[in-house]
Amino acid sequence: LAAWLVLLLLEGTGAVGAEETCGDPPAAPSRSVPAPQLSPEERLSPHMPESLRCDACHAIAFQIEEQLRKAEGKVGKKALKESDYIEVLERSCSQDWESYGMLERDGEKRLSGPGLPSQPSLSVLVSGGPWPGRLSKLCHGYVGERGEAQIYGAHRRGPAALRQLLCHGAKGPCAGRKERPEPRKALQNEL
Repeated sequence: LAAWLVLLLLEGTGAVGAEETCGDPPAAPSRSVPAPQLSPEERLSPHMPESLRCDACHAIAFQIEEQLRKAEGKVGKKALKESDYIEVLERSCSQDWESYGMLERDGEKRLSGPGLPSQPSLSVLVSGGPWPGRLSKLCHGYVGERGEAQIYGAHRRGPAALRQLLCHGAKGPCAGRKERPEPRKALQNEL
């Protein structure tokens, strides 16, 4: 009876043909994704590299838009007082920017983070380091060049108007480039 039970158990678990599956499991196909190779400018310069300024501008416009929208939500969607939107813009530019970094997509170096196109499923994001300081410096520069009132006025007209003002104007970092579509917002149940 015991021998019959052992044979029955071995057949049920597939161990009868165990010699075929013993040893190391078959190797899963490996994929390696190298980290982007940073040029000396990308590693060491205090300034945002020219090739990433359009992405940086879109990230900054997104953060400004989000911060102003939240502030307006607290006052019932009414227009903010000048002192309030100046404070919000300062806070937007002075945030830590740690959620942004650089990755390589299809052989092209791009910034990645909130408000920018999503990253590929397999990629290495180089964040921290000089990126937060560069974004903050660039943000303060945009506010200084355009002025708080003009930026807030563009925000009141909508996200596309703010991106147009900061990024796509004649002197903007994305001048001559096609405007990117709005990033897809996560649905509540996807969070």
